[in-house]
Amino acid sequence: MTHLEARGVVKAYGRTPALGGVTLDVAEGEIVAVTGPSGCGKSTLLHCLAGILRPDAGEVTWRGARIDTWSEAARSRLRRTEFGVLFQFGQLVAELTAAENVALPLLLAGTGRREARTAALTWLDRLGVAEVADVRPGEMSGGQQQRCATARALITEPRVLFADEPTGALDTLAGEQVLTQLVRLAREQRTTVVLVTHEPRIAAYADREVMLRDGLVDHTGLGLDTPLAGGHR
Repeated sequence: MTHLEARGVVKAYGRTPALGGVTLDVAEGEIVAVTGPSGCGKSTLLHCLAGILRPDAGEVTWRGARIDTWSEAARSRLRRTEFGVLFQFGQLVAELTAAENVALPLLLAGTGRREARTAALTWLDRLGVAEVADVRPGEMSGGQQQRCATARALITEPRVLFADEPTGALDTLAGEQVLTQLVRLAREQRTTVVLVTHEPRIAAYADREVMLRDGLVDHTGLGLDTPLAGGHR
């Protein structure tokens, strides 16, 4: 069942076009990799789908509702509840410990401090970094930081996780470990994942690859916008 849709999405930054009319359907529980060369509009599309940016034209629909017409406050609430967002550099709060960072979305939603910490410790354990629970980001490795950020993005058990180059700052081994755990947990929760990457080995974790070129979906390449034959299921 399709539950996230873009219809003719257009976005520009001043006079610089980023998206030229992208149409995309994402099914519930699907992992979709959005790929393409640098500057092709991948991150802009993800930000429009996640409600971070409003498109200049076109529609973004979530479960039948036009979220591109919602207020910033309503879209922000959506990202705290139904959506999770994971960025390339994690963007952990430097002054907070790992557990405090992971608990933050629950605390913002009104969960009690003790309950939020318990949930954070559970998620850190699931991501294999329980040992850094009381450590601040500056004292962690890049891989540990990104696993903590992944735990923070998943702690609310979002229906959709948007991951923007989530392994771009990691070495190959750490990147593979983070992606393996992210995909496993997403499968367990039946979380839909929209993953932006320029690396074929990362795209191979998805069910389907959609390539952008010059702000449009590229339908000319073999296997684009089709199920991946060797994807990690």
